[in-house]
Amino acid sequence: MAMTAKTFEYFCQLVLTRSAIVLEAGKEYLVESRLLPLAKLHGFSTLDEFAAAMSGTMFNTMHRQTVEAMTTNETSFFRDIHPFEALKKAIIPEILARKSATKQLNIWCAAASSGQEPYTVAMLLRENFPELRSWKITFIATDLSSAILAKARSGRYTQLEVNRGLPAPLLVKYFTKDGTEWQIKDEIRNMVEFRELNLIEKWPAMPVFDIVMIRNVLIYFDVATKKNILRNVRQVMSPQGYLMLGSAETTMALDDAFERVQIDKGIAYRQTRATGAVRSYAAA
Repeated sequence: MAMTAKTFEYFCQLVLTRSAIVLEAGKEYLVESRLLPLAKLHGFSTLDEFAAAMSGTMFNTMHRQTVEAMTTNETSFFRDIHPFEALKKAIIPEILARKSATKQLNIWCAAASSGQEPYTVAMLLRENFPELRSWKITFIATDLSSAILAKARSGRYTQLEVNRGLPAPLLVKYFTKDGTEWQIKDEIRNMVEFRELNLIEKWPAMPVFDIVMIRNVLIYFDVATKKNILRNVRQVMSPQGYLMLGSAETTMALDDAFERVQIDKGIAYRQTRATGAVRSYAAA
């Protein structure tokens, strides 16, 4: 039985309030496909019953699970390869040269989902920059979903998940087969600290980051929320740091304190007052 328009509106408002994700008309099929299994798990046969039960109570586990179910967790290893090439060829080398005295590297991967992106960066560092073994690296990955963070921390992936973007040599080198799944090795898993963080709520105290990756998440927010997130990013990012967004995202018309940097086929953003950072890069 299809949910009523009132029920759909309730879920839209709940998700908007708690995650700032906008569910527009026409997304009823998405809500039904993601929330009906959750409703049945809690003993409700329809989404109307599920919504009615939640609407009369304080925010609880059912509300939280509903919001988490409606967040998009699409990800893969080395997704959109160009940002990782930019890190390897230009950004990391520039940071290594600039911070050779302090030997401190801070990275934040927001909206990290099930962990493929931060683990990709961790493997990239281990493969290409052996000198970082003597550095102090603070690598934080965050997401609003406690369930998806549990998967990320486990470092366990199906054959289908490792087939999506992960080069075979890295699979063999950094994973071990465990039954039908692949387990990432501790030398990579221990490089990343996973924390729960909702981008639209107050951010906790964090280090000053050299690299901030918030990829493929701003597209789900309205303009005001995007501006607020970018403003907050500047508060936790080094003046010479780099911001990396998804291929369909930009700071243009949102925050003029950032400027676009073309790095071969990749794009990064830095604060306009930055000095000494990569301004452009083209592969020979």
